[in-house]
Amino acid sequence: MEPDKNAKLSFESALDRLETIVDAMEQGEIPLAELLSKYEEGSKLLKVCESRLKDAELKIEKLKKQKDGSAAFEAFEPTRAD
Repeated sequence: MEPDKNAKLSFESALDRLETIVDAMEQGEIPLAELLSKYEEGSKLLKVCESRLKDAELKIEKLKKQKDGSAAFEAFEPTRAD
């Protein structure tokens, strides 16, 4: 996948593609050259996902307001479902 295409992906699309790559890699039947290519694509998709999550975190922080109208920035503590 080309970098400019990755930049246009939504979080959900990038995550779906990343999960597909991980599943294929976990099966262990991919030739080394293709495995390296998928790893590289997965790394790029991971960066897209991290960027989308960071953007969402910043938007959440901006939306939090105190009663007097000033911004109340709080640490964002995401929970991870394993």
